[in-house]
Amino acid sequence: MEDDEWLIPISALQHYAYCPRQCALIHVEQTFLDNELTTNGHLLHRRVDEDHVFSARGYKVITGMRVWSDRLGLIGRCDVVEWHGATPYPIEFKHGKARRSLAQCIQLCAQALCLEEMFDTPVREGAIFHIQSHRRSRVLVDDALRLKTIDVIARVRDMLQRNDIPAPVADRRCVHCSLQPACLPQWSKRPSDVTFWNMIQQDLGGETTCRP
Repeated sequence: MEDDEWLIPISALQHYAYCPRQCALIHVEQTFLDNELTTNGHLLHRRVDEDHVFSARGYKVITGMRVWSDRLGLIGRCDVVEWHGATPYPIEFKHGKARRSLAQCIQLCAQALCLEEMFDTPVREGAIFHIQSHRRSRVLVDDALRLKTIDVIARVRDMLQRNDIPAPVADRRCVHCSLQPACLPQWSKRPSDVTFWNMIQQDLGGETTCRP
């Protein structure tokens, strides 16, 4: 594998596809805060985070499987990999009901790309398992999803290399985000710091340019 410094965690792709600022706060600033949803997710994930190998429904099953791609510079873990004959079938566990998102599909696709490289076999399908509803959502690893995933990989790598922190936004994604206290999305609707400082200076009759 490549030096760990250049390997992108697969989880970062899901974070970026959901919200680039969330990804930057976690993977650039190393900031992570828990709320009720993330805590419940950690607790429900415990079973598949541990390394186990067993048989179920006629398939060989591996949990907590470490995966990587030298070609794409990725590293991560699959919650579950079922072996359908010689073909790996990745399954990503998610807290919540049966409603998959593009961000989740990109995370699963990245796992599939790693498995393809590791075992030199095509992986054309996987699934999202929704813990609350105990239902699987089938995900086709088609050309369109692969292209989107590769694009997100490039964007995340660029962001990490530049230590870029995107500006906050305030929309429905923020409602259940545990990083609200660190992100401060409410400031996205306010003037920038420089503009705000200039306004204060004007009110005080002082200079109108904020200097370092």
